[in-house]
Amino acid sequence: MPRPDFPRTLSEFQARFATEDDCRGYLVASRWPDGYQCPRCGHTEAYELTTRRLLQCSSCRHQTSVTSCTVMHRTRVPLHLWFWAAYLVTTHTPGFSALQLQRQLGLNRYETAWTMLQKLRRAMVRPERDRIAGTGTTLASGIPPGSGGSHPPSRNAPGTQTGRAGSRAGPWLDASAGSGTLHGVVG
Repeated sequence: MPRPDFPRTLSEFQARFATEDDCRGYLVASRWPDGYQCPRCGHTEAYELTTRRLLQCSSCRHQTSVTSCTVMHRTRVPLHLWFWAAYLVTTHTPGFSALQLQRQLGLNRYETAWTMLQKLRRAMVRPERDRIAGTGTTLASGIPPGSGGSHPPSRNAPGTQTGRAGSRAGPWLDASAGSGTLHGVVG
């Protein structure tokens, strides 16, 4: 049995994930598309511990959460809010902020929205993606690209290259690797 498909439209999403049980059912179907299998003994039968919302193997009594090994593990945030957050982050244009997420989901704390957003972003990164490699060029003035400055950085600014022996090169240039390389920053 293949994994369940994900809704393509907002109305389909709202209908499919209206309750916590709908979200939990989707997680179960995604995690065990061929039916439950105990991670410890491999047994295929389990029952739900309703007070703790866990599945317990009927053979070895190992307890498993449907959210274990996911970004939602051990969270107090309801599953339907996690699903909404995932939908908003993946369908919104790049640059979705934690403040936007907090407002959209009606969360009381900014820190909760920020943590959710960071976990979702980490989960969306493909580990086998191509990384930037090789050498690059830096600006002759020593100003980091995108800083918007028109003057060289101040001698006292943290992470700036001062021209003195033993000075720090800043996050955009690794002085120990030779001039103009991005070694250590992206690799």
